[in-house]
Amino acid sequence: MPVTLRLYDTATRAPRDFEPLEPGRVGIYHCGLTVQGPPHIGHIRKEVAFDVLRRWLESSGYDVTLVANITDIDDKVLAKEAEEGRPWWSIAYANERALHQAYEVLGCLPPSYEPRATGHIPEMVELIGRLVTKGHAYAAADGSGDVYFDVRSWPAYGELSNQRVDDMEPAADADPRGKRDPRDFALWKGFKKEEEPATAAWPSPWGLGRPGWHLECSAMAGKYLGDEFDIHGGGLDLRFPHHENELAQSRAAGRPFARLWMHNAMVNLAGEKMAKSVGNSLLVSEVVKRVRPIELRYYLLAPHYRSIIEFTEESLREASTAFRRVEGYVVRASELTGASTPAYGEVPQAFASAMDDDLATPTALAAMQGAIRDGNKLLAEGDSQALRANLAAVRAMLAILGLDPLEATWHQQRGPAGSDLVDALVSALLHQRQQARERSDFAAADAIRDRLAAVGVNVEDTPQGSRWTVGG
Repeated sequence: MPVTLRLYDTATRAPRDFEPLEPGRVGIYHCGLTVQGPPHIGHIRKEVAFDVLRRWLESSGYDVTLVANITDIDDKVLAKEAEEGRPWWSIAYANERALHQAYEVLGCLPPSYEPRATGHIPEMVELIGRLVTKGHAYAAADGSGDVYFDVRSWPAYGELSNQRVDDMEPAADADPRGKRDPRDFALWKGFKKEEEPATAAWPSPWGLGRPGWHLECSAMAGKYLGDEFDIHGGGLDLRFPHHENELAQSRAAGRPFARLWMHNAMVNLAGEKMAKSVGNSLLVSEVVKRVRPIELRYYLLAPHYRSIIEFTEESLREASTAFRRVEGYVVRASELTGASTPAYGEVPQAFASAMDDDLATPTALAAMQGAIRDGNKLLAEGDSQALRANLAAVRAMLAILGLDPLEATWHQQRGPAGSDLVDALVSALLHQRQQARERSDFAAADAIRDRLAAVGVNVEDTPQGSRWTVGG
């Protein structure tokens, strides 16, 4: 299989040709959600970006294994237990379900594997033991039961984020009293009986405790993808310290780990990274009450995955309008050609070249818009044969982006809040308009159409009946 895909490697800070470890097969690990809360659109941007990567690789003939973990035990999850007064595992499970709902509502393919941290404690204990044996980890001398990674023992520490150890801030994930160096990070956290629930502790050679966040991902990636795999990804905010620590502990244990690192940029709100901790999150479940899920997906993937999205309601509305134009062409062309079920063709070379260039979705969408302009001319000319081929190409591009409006995924979903009422009211007015036309009362029919247009509802008469859209 010829290699054409170039991806930007955040480890080397340069684009490079993608060459999988095993021909025809690709292993991807990206860090899933720490489930102390439901996902906001900053979280789900990563899911959408890696879903597009997966779809493009699969459409290019690769067999893709995508692993996305669930961090269901962590300091933040335990803090939520204290805050909400209910078990940490109940909080974690409820938010895991919310994540699955967000996956589904935005049309993301489910991960090949979705391991929970709490299901892989033996693999984590084994990895810590290997690091201790190799001299890269040590048990704290204060009797706390903590185990730390010795950053000074690994000369390459800092290679992913391009930092020197002496320039780094001290690690903030454990009491510094038991550390040899304040930058050493926790692999295992000894059980604090007075502070933590007994359900959040597991046996280990160092006593009861729980794993550190960074260790969890190294153990789970190795379990499902092996000691070496193709792509590790996540949000750019994870590059340091999380991914830096993953890389160090994995390689120090003798595992080559990821061959290429991909990081998507953040979604900002008022210039600040969207995060639960600063209280400025926009939950997926709330945003899809204002725009359709397919429009939110379009909004998240239209910019390049390495470009920051500055979220505003206006930009969200603009993206919705832009997608409705795409959707309008697909619906009109499918009605004329009868292509109401998936009928995909070859993607244009301009689209393929854009996707091969580090998933350049803005350029890919421009190529698709060019095809739609050609299609609209064919619609006007009534050339159904050429239109059918054009529609097949447009739908092939949309399928790779997960945006084909004719796919059953989108038909099975509810629209924004109040959409059922709007549907009923508009349908009733259109029924009245049809009755007026049947009795040749065209003045009344036109009046209904004008009233709808005045509130942003556009009516189009087709051989299959009247169709209406909002705005655009």
